[in-house]
Amino acid sequence: MWLFYSPEISEDMELPQDEAQHCIRVLRLKENDMVRLTDGKGFFYDAVITAVTGKRCMLHIERTFEQQPLWNGYIHLAVAPAKLMDRNEWFVEKAVEIGVDEISFIKTAHSERDVIKLERIEKIAVSAMKQSKKAVLPKINQMVKFSDFISLHSDGDCYIAHCEEDRKLALKDCVVSGNKSLVLIGPEGDFSPSEVEIAVNAGYKGVSLGPSVLRTETAALAAVHIMNLVNQKD
Repeated sequence: MWLFYSPEISEDMELPQDEAQHCIRVLRLKENDMVRLTDGKGFFYDAVITAVTGKRCMLHIERTFEQQPLWNGYIHLAVAPAKLMDRNEWFVEKAVEIGVDEISFIKTAHSERDVIKLERIEKIAVSAMKQSKKAVLPKINQMVKFSDFISLHSDGDCYIAHCEEDRKLALKDCVVSGNKSLVLIGPEGDFSPSEVEIAVNAGYKGVSLGPSVLRTETAALAAVHIMNLVNQKD
């Protein structure tokens, strides 16, 4: 059964225009065909197409059911985006497929990119949510300065993955299943020493992702994967 995204499906009994076009022109679905939708808020809807008129696809919902959480806790990843947008898009796609609750973008002293256009990122997240058959769309935040982010996010278990030569535990040994976990990933030039100090003073713990030196997007995905694995349900 085809899965479509319709955030207001509980109020509007039709597909959004872009989804309707895919349904009608690409998949060539027609009246009386069955489809499945998600609102991105945790619910699936099984519906039958009642009418196809021009660019519109009308529906009748026959069943609504909630998808139970696929992992424990809350997984939040904050990353200084890579210079090339396709790398950031790749990370978001794979992170959503694996499973993440929230993604933030941060501007650091060594950042290679100052602007993130969320419209494209959000479309990729929606596509990855549908592809991986999830009913919850992760929250994706606009880029903010590192210091502002730290001042706003210090609750839960907070970690900063950096390359400075000091005593650090492996992230896999720090994450506690069921807890709210946040990991900061820096740019290609790493966080500056002062940024690491700011984070540690705010309660963040320095962690390692392993002995290899990773690209930003690889490190970000590795962190998401580690947090997701630890939080897998029995």
